[in-house]
Amino acid sequence: MRILLVEDDALLADGLARALGQSGYVVEVAGDGRTADRWIESGTVDLAILDLGLPGLDGSEVLQRLRARRQMVPVLILSAREALEERVRLLDLGADDYLVKPVALAELEARVRALIRRGQATPEPVIRLGRLALDTVGKRAWLDGEALDLTAREWAALEFLAQRVNRIVNKEQIMQALYSWEDEITPNAVEKFISRLRGKLEPAGIVIRTVRGLGYYLEKPGEAGDAAA
Repeated sequence: MRILLVEDDALLADGLARALGQSGYVVEVAGDGRTADRWIESGTVDLAILDLGLPGLDGSEVLQRLRARRQMVPVLILSAREALEERVRLLDLGADDYLVKPVALAELEARVRALIRRGQATPEPVIRLGRLALDTVGKRAWLDGEALDLTAREWAALEFLAQRVNRIVNKEQIMQALYSWEDEITPNAVEKFISRLRGKLEPAGIVIRTVRGLGYYLEKPGEAGDAAA
């Protein structure tokens, strides 16, 4: 579970990130609104904790942009602005929850867990694409009922593509989905993951297409792709 913490107070951000990391979350930190907007637009964030008074782009603008893109990322506003009118305004703009600083860490974590449960309640736990089935809870995959042997990162790449079937994703998005910013990875490593996945999937008719200059997409079985490599 990847959380984007958007907070320009470096000391506060560090403390919250450490606490959430100890609870088992992968936490990325953005100190300004434009960086946060790029992170969310990449599609690799499961939940955003968003401050409002940010340099570059105010938190409310970040919220408006992601909802305008029809992204369903849960957003928890964490702000010192406590006026009732402001809380109502942000909830009406599409925020899922609102907490006023200073906040007790236990309450913040409880709100995060609640938003995650709410977000996980709707999607089907099993993704079926032709002869391929993915159990997104158990982190397992099958082809024609036979277990597919995947490394942890091959699984993560496959799940990321399967959740965005027929949608092009670039190497940077895949890199962000598989690694935190602290890890070393190159575009060549992504190419190797994709190549290994193709070798395991294509005998069953599951195709990962390359769109030159743009990225990759997992083709929905039964639909022909135009640009392949």
